[in-house]
Amino acid sequence: MKTIVIAIGGNSLIKDAKHMSVPDQYAAVVETARHIADLVEKGFHVVITHGNGPQVGFILLRSEHSRGLLHPVPLDSIGADTQGALGYQIQQALGNEFRRRGLKKLAASVVTQTLVDRNDPAFAKPSKPIGQFYTRKEAEERMRVEQWTMVEDAGRGWRRVVASPKPLRIIEADVVKKLVKDGYVVIAAGGGGIPVTADEQGNLSGAAAVIDKDLASAVLAKEIAADLLVISTAVEKVCLNFGKPGQRALDSMTITEARQYISEGHFQPGSMLPKIQACVQFLENGGREALITTPEVLPAALSGKTGTRIVP
Repeated sequence: MKTIVIAIGGNSLIKDAKHMSVPDQYAAVVETARHIADLVEKGFHVVITHGNGPQVGFILLRSEHSRGLLHPVPLDSIGADTQGALGYQIQQALGNEFRRRGLKKLAASVVTQTLVDRNDPAFAKPSKPIGQFYTRKEAEERMRVEQWTMVEDAGRGWRRVVASPKPLRIIEADVVKKLVKDGYVVIAAGGGGIPVTADEQGNLSGAAAVIDKDLASAVLAKEIAADLLVISTAVEKVCLNFGKPGQRALDSMTITEARQYISEGHFQPGSMLPKIQACVQFLENGGREALITTPEVLPAALSGKTGTRIVP
């Protein structure tokens, strides 16, 4: 039976500005769990990865408000915190859904580390904005006291930026593979995994960085020899000229076509671009097929009725 890695976005768990609380996020998780349970019921082995951008932002904001009262939380620990919290919600929602359907399945979350190169050029040029906006005066103080790198963001204020290094290896990939083989639905590599670097002896330590969860999902999919990488997003199909005259939805594309569309600027950085790049990376490393679509149509997309397929 096929093994599928499904990447769901952290933003997809927040419907709108009025539904950002933990119960609201759990309600969104319950919805997604139903679509994933459909696949499990069909006999697929499923590994779930997830984003954590908004959730990391919430923790950073709480840390800001408790400034002077409590110690700050390092970014790698925040990544671990969100993996635990979101993993707990996903595994609980899946467990309840399996029980409702009479499926004898268990879901398990794995706190996952992702190896990055400590000499990755991204560390010299932090570019990923995180957390809240600050005034110039506040930003200057953070840069001086916290040694943060901060940038002015399109007239909206100043934000902290951190490195977004390339994921090289999922440390717990063998654990995930073993759990899948034993029949578990696994939640892993949340938020792209906790970025870690290795010293000469192979000892790991956390890094103040953020890893793209789609690229990390592609690495995990390769390492567990998944048959299919599914990237869940807000649109049913990938479009050329998205939001412009001449918008065209794609049923499929090859690696060569994907590269051409990237060079023509069809996909936006921080939006569709990393998703396409992750699919291409997975296929270049031996993957058979990738799929981009919304959670609601996952079963139909896997049957070839919708979604955008990327093939070698």
